[in-house]
Amino acid sequence: MIIIKTPEELKKIRKSCQIVAMVIEELKIFLKEGLTTKQIELFIENLILKMKGLPAFKGYRGYPASACISINEEVVHGIPSEKVFIKEGDIVSVDVGVIYEGFYGDAAYTYPVGRISTDTERLLKVTEEALYKGIQNAKAGKRVGDISSAIQKHVESNGFSVVRAFVGHGVGRLLHEDPQIPNFGKEGIGPKLRKGMTIAIEPMVNAGTHEVKILPDGWTAVTKDGSLSAHFEHTVAVTDNEPEILTKL
Repeated sequence: MIIIKTPEELKKIRKSCQIVAMVIEELKIFLKEGLTTKQIELFIENLILKMKGLPAFKGYRGYPASACISINEEVVHGIPSEKVFIKEGDIVSVDVGVIYEGFYGDAAYTYPVGRISTDTERLLKVTEEALYKGIQNAKAGKRVGDISSAIQKHVESNGFSVVRAFVGHGVGRLLHEDPQIPNFGKEGIGPKLRKGMTIAIEPMVNAGTHEVKILPDGWTAVTKDGSLSAHFEHTVAVTDNEPEILTKL
């Protein structure tokens, strides 16, 4: 069931999303070579708590950490570790969720560490562009398929592939609500978008095949062919006019 948010509920979602946005921005300064992924997770958790939020992912369906940190060929749901160090040339995808007064905010960003190759730069650029192509279609009267199609067309026309195993989703009192927002599909199909819907749009894009596999930890998804993967995400409110990006400062 798709839940339309009241103006009062939107205010609370906005607040949780602004905490997420602050974390994403602070990481641009903090995240660097030599840190462990566990140190990054603790930095995120402390920031969220300082801003009176709660880490949304900790304990969610048994997930053991406050943020998902996925490096290079890891697509999503990488578990932070004291044994994994960030290296020059890595790309690090960080997915952050926050609960504030019972409402969720969710966003992800892929950070380049030091100097990365031109091809890797292109992967990040195209993935982030695809996110915004999707957001442009998050308007009242359009359909979920319009978002999905815009993302897929942009990614594939640039020679990359869209992950199909994971999708975007509604956000509100729950981290994952209806509708699902795939990053592939056809224009004009799927649920109709209405004012008051809040959705997380999150393209995950691979340099090689779209196929993924789950590591023995039961969480970390990696590209099947070992190619690099990027992930960008915003929580967006559907309005009568332009979509409102809630996880942007």
